[in-house]
Amino acid sequence: MKYKYLALLMSLLLFTTAAAGCNADQDNSGDVIDVKKPYIAVIAKGFQHKFWQTVREGAEDAADDFDVAITYEGPDTEAQIDKQVEMVDAALAKNPVAICLAALDSKAVVSALEKAKSRNIPVVGFDSGVDSEIVVATAATDNHAAAALAADKLAEAIGKEGKIGMIVHDQVSTTGRARRDGFKDRIESAYPNIKIVDIQYADGDHTRSADAAKAIMTAHPDLKGMYGANEGSAIGVMLAVEELGKVGKITVVGFDSGKKQVDSIRSGEMLGAVTQNPYQIGYKAVEAAYRASRGEAVEAKIDTGYEWYDKNNVNSEEIKKLLYD
Repeated sequence: MKYKYLALLMSLLLFTTAAAGCNADQDNSGDVIDVKKPYIAVIAKGFQHKFWQTVREGAEDAADDFDVAITYEGPDTEAQIDKQVEMVDAALAKNPVAICLAALDSKAVVSALEKAKSRNIPVVGFDSGVDSEIVVATAATDNHAAAALAADKLAEAIGKEGKIGMIVHDQVSTTGRARRDGFKDRIESAYPNIKIVDIQYADGDHTRSADAAKAIMTAHPDLKGMYGANEGSAIGVMLAVEELGKVGKITVVGFDSGKKQVDSIRSGEMLGAVTQNPYQIGYKAVEAAYRASRGEAVEAKIDTGYEWYDKNNVNSEEIKKLLYD
């Protein structure tokens, strides 16, 4: 009798497990997909910065609010363009109702986007977005305008004259180009006595950004200012300034907000930076993807906002909720 009871119990356990497996699946990102809900794939540019973790929080909250299932993944570094393309192809194989994509390289994902279009799967860009007419909407900061604001702040701080350098994460993503051009265009058009002596690209890596910044500072000992176009770039610039003993001698402005960056601003070592709203980027991307999958009209450009912060307002409630350190 005892053995019959055990056998019955084991059978019930196996049945329960099998039943659960019918309602959920797990993809290679580790996320569990509820197959009873519409599935949206969210593919970011990476995980190496806290920024992307906050984007994920927004995306997951939107998934809950709109009752959809999502997966959230990205390559280990923002230099792994091929890896991201593989992730997009793998997502398409799971038959999502929509895809949210922050492309590392807009040209590299063209083939995958064409597959999505042929299957009537709407694509929503977020953060850097995707440079393609296939994309139905993009949830992002106005990076060109935000970078121009950083240029104004640096120009004012150095008396609107002198030599400056730029460290940018890349020149292939829409974000990289917009943050470079927004800053560069404002300096060249509004401040004729400021000269940009060099622009270097370092994939947002702290160490590579620091090395690039040190090279610029060494080549131009009379440099007055530096701009870092994303979290990794800005932190790299600060590391270089500290290592070369240039704190207080070179004015630094940045973009985004890593812990090192925020700490440097609080101490006054970095002048300030532009911060995005990563939570809203993630939330609005999934919301737009959900609505587009249902055939609803969505805005082509969804502005998620930005703010300048420095030691005067970094501890304010309005700014603290936008920091992702």
